[in-house]
Amino acid sequence: MDLQQLRYVVAVADTESFTRAAAKCFVTQSALSHQIAALEREIGQRLFARTSRSVRLTEAGTAFVTHAREALIAVNSATEEAVAAAGEVRGTLRLGVIPTVTAVDVPHLLRAFHDAHPHTRVELRVGNSDALVAAVRSSEIDVALLGLREGVVPASVAVRQLARGRLLAVLPGSHRLASRRRVSLADLADETFADFPAGTSGRAQSDAAFESLGISRDVAYEADSADLILSLVSAGLAIALLPPGIARETGAVVALRLVDGPVRVEYAAWDQLAPRSVTRAFVAVIEAAITP
Repeated sequence: MDLQQLRYVVAVADTESFTRAAAKCFVTQSALSHQIAALEREIGQRLFARTSRSVRLTEAGTAFVTHAREALIAVNSATEEAVAAAGEVRGTLRLGVIPTVTAVDVPHLLRAFHDAHPHTRVELRVGNSDALVAAVRSSEIDVALLGLREGVVPASVAVRQLARGRLLAVLPGSHRLASRRRVSLADLADETFADFPAGTSGRAQSDAAFESLGISRDVAYEADSADLILSLVSAGLAIALLPPGIARETGAVVALRLVDGPVRVEYAAWDQLAPRSVTRAFVAVIEAAITP
């Protein structure tokens, strides 16, 4: 058994295809299949159930892949730490971000990280805060940039607060309240809303605020994209609650102060027990970016 065989098994498990796994590993399919077959003979268990249309893990394969991932992570970490001890940061940083990050300029942050550590690589993943926190806990990603309602702090991860701010009410420019400087949640009770999908942390901020006042609201439009939400508002179909920096005013959209609106807190989160060297380096770049 060798590390290359472990990499092949994990690649097939991830892609559910010998063809895609071979392409991912830059080897021929026959070479990859031969190495996995040799590994199966060595351990005396089939790792994959193969048909002409699908590849899936067997029970033994599921157990094996869990430990194979851990072994590969350990090997990569050992290499990275040895290099870091000599003063150099190497490796791939797996970064997760929500689509409404406003506390930091993500492209600028990545540029600064690459300039400081040119031998690193970044893999970027976009998702909602709950999914990203879970991915940090399971070591699928190294760092996550999150947005959560006030009072909700991610558990079992290290966190750094980046910013906090009250959501704004975003209305069509032609709306009856558009000329006001500020509004309250009660003023918006009878409106049609566009918001993030139910059950996501982005949606929870607004839901909790209305529920605390005993106000029900009509969320007719759900979207994963803040740009789509803004487009719905611009078209006069709905209003929305969005963070400053995302709530961009145009001729068709106005953003008003929401006097009793929910407070949104942005965090960086990472492994609190044994962060990788690339994680520590990226957190240092974040600290430099947000420190006055």
